[in-house]
Amino acid sequence: MVNSGVEPNNVTTDIAARSLCESDRVSDAKDLVMELSEKHSPPDMFTYNYLLKQLCKFESLNAVYEFRDKMKKSFNVKPDLVSYTILIDHVCNSKNLREAMKLVSDLGADGFKPDCFVYNTIMKGFCTLSKGSEAVGVFKKMKEEGVEPDRITYNTLIFGLSKSGRIEEARKYLQVMDEAGYEPDAVAYGADEWDLVRRDGSERVRSNDCTYNTLLYGLCKARLMDRGIEFYEMMKSKGLKLESYAYATLLRALARSGKVAEAYEVFDYAVGSKSLSDASAYTTLETTMKWLKKAKEQGLAD
Repeated sequence: MVNSGVEPNNVTTDIAARSLCESDRVSDAKDLVMELSEKHSPPDMFTYNYLLKQLCKFESLNAVYEFRDKMKKSFNVKPDLVSYTILIDHVCNSKNLREAMKLVSDLGADGFKPDCFVYNTIMKGFCTLSKGSEAVGVFKKMKEEGVEPDRITYNTLIFGLSKSGRIEEARKYLQVMDEAGYEPDAVAYGADEWDLVRRDGSERVRSNDCTYNTLLYGLCKARLMDRGIEFYEMMKSKGLKLESYAYATLLRALARSGKVAEAYEVFDYAVGSKSLSDASAYTTLETTMKWLKKAKEQGLAD
């Protein structure tokens, strides 16, 4: 193109970058974009953000930041709100939530205001780690900054509180969600499903395995064993499968309460319902029994 007197432009850069990335040559795409930026034309924001997302998938965070800083300093191509959202989502998925909060500060310093999607992304990261208090903190910061929570915000917060075993708080935010005019879906009702599913014919949402497992996990974490066992029996009657996290938590809760026979019965159900592979179910049971033996020696279990 250059030898023929045709100057590469933004479209050239975009096609070249996407073609290389689709061929798993992300590093080459980065180098070419920098070369084209220096000699001809820097990328537009669509190309920049596309490449940034690909770098997040395949390169180290340091390499991603080097690209960001080089483009900003040398070619005046600065991150926009979409760029920051990509970076925040990446570090949250890597469970690097401290870095996520730093990026929010950088975002503000560059003149952008975090939107609902940015806050939801960070909240999702805290919820993944069952950090309910931090998730609530993000929710409150949103409100302080004048960013109105949406349906995803409430669903994420309620799900996270439930996973953290904070059932009553989850119920409170379910009420807040309703007052805000949002109709909760099955994810949100996971924390409040306990009351709904016990009323014959009065379920307002179609529950799924994830919903039930989330609440079972929450009940066990909150050490509400009577309700947990009752809920587990309800799941059995519906033929629902146990997720690995709920299965492991239920086993440990039963073992802690001295209900070893019941723990073995849960193991049988997990295998029989094909919730987990035989090896995975047995390994979790074996780990639980070893933990119980050690806990008894330390006086931490009945």
